[in-house]
Amino acid sequence: MKEESSKKQEVVKSFIEENNSKEQEVVKISSKKIKAKKEKDFVDVLKMFAPGTSIRAALNDLLMARMGALIVIDNGSLEKIIEKGFRVNAKFSPQKLVELSKMDGAIILSKDLKKILYANTLLSPIQGTTTRETGIRHKAADRTAKQAQTIVVAVSERKNKITLYYKETSYVLAASSEILRRATETLQTLEKQKDIFNDSLDNLNLLELKRLGTINDVSSVLQRLEIIKRISNIIKRYLAELGKEGMVINMGLKESIRNLDKEEKMLLKDYFGFNLSFAYKLLSKMDLDFLLEPMNISRMLFEELHDKPIFPRGLRILSKTNLLERHTTALIKRFKRLDNLLVASDEELLEVLGNEGLVTFFKEEIYNLRERISIGKRI
Repeated sequence: MKEESSKKQEVVKSFIEENNSKEQEVVKISSKKIKAKKEKDFVDVLKMFAPGTSIRAALNDLLMARMGALIVIDNGSLEKIIEKGFRVNAKFSPQKLVELSKMDGAIILSKDLKKILYANTLLSPIQGTTTRETGIRHKAADRTAKQAQTIVVAVSERKNKITLYYKETSYVLAASSEILRRATETLQTLEKQKDIFNDSLDNLNLLELKRLGTINDVSSVLQRLEIIKRISNIIKRYLAELGKEGMVINMGLKESIRNLDKEEKMLLKDYFGFNLSFAYKLLSKMDLDFLLEPMNISRMLFEELHDKPIFPRGLRILSKTNLLERHTTALIKRFKRLDNLLVASDEELLEVLGNEGLVTFFKEEIYNLRERISIGKRI
């Protein structure tokens, strides 16, 4: 009886631990989704104030005139925070905003930034709302943004800077020339990483066809792919700030990351198969510092020694040939791995492909791939 009771307790304990583990995983995934949504929302806000927009023109004029201002976007939650000065209700223009900023108090704009609703307005957010700001104007801006969950812009005449507050986030809007410089430098870094990635991929292609690939070779390619993704996200933030002025940078970014997502998906399918989503989740959790060491990827993803031989299914390499998808699928289903396929006899290939012409065509395609890779051509 005691043994039976003990077994039941172990089963219950195991069930509870398993459910707790699942709940923790759900919380982690939910937290990540929330963070991603917050980042997307903030990028959308940055786009509203990008160079070339009317509101940014007004803010730049205020900086040039060495004038301060406090601008609040009405989202329908300001009633308890503002004491209305006087109603303007006029169509927005940079000139009007600059003129109204000569008065004390905040200016209230409509949610779509098309109207100036009020001017000379007193902001009175709850004083208990935490803020790290020191100046009166910036304290009011930070507290208002947090309490009303809206957008507030503070222009400082003393520091000659524009600070954007959105909910719990604050961000200093730099001059477009400075953002463009940073974006250009970051794009150059990305292009260097792309060159390293291409070299690593060429090496992996050759090793896969020679059946000599190791976990370290695969990890090196994945490392560069993920680093490029992190850097491209930084550039996308700059592009949101640059607006139309970032057109050339945007063209360079698109060219640099073209087809990389597809390459990574094929690579993960080759080595992880049904565990594809698991691999994606692990990679997405790695920050840039962690990714700088390839050993971290091999340890986390493969849980094996980095120099251990590893063999792909062959999806990625076969996708570089002119074989039809149904033939590629049939070959992988039959031989399981690329190394088995590469040493298959004509009879074995014939069983899958159905006729000798296709067998000859397949062998020619593999030969051409080897030749192209050996002379340094990209596939």
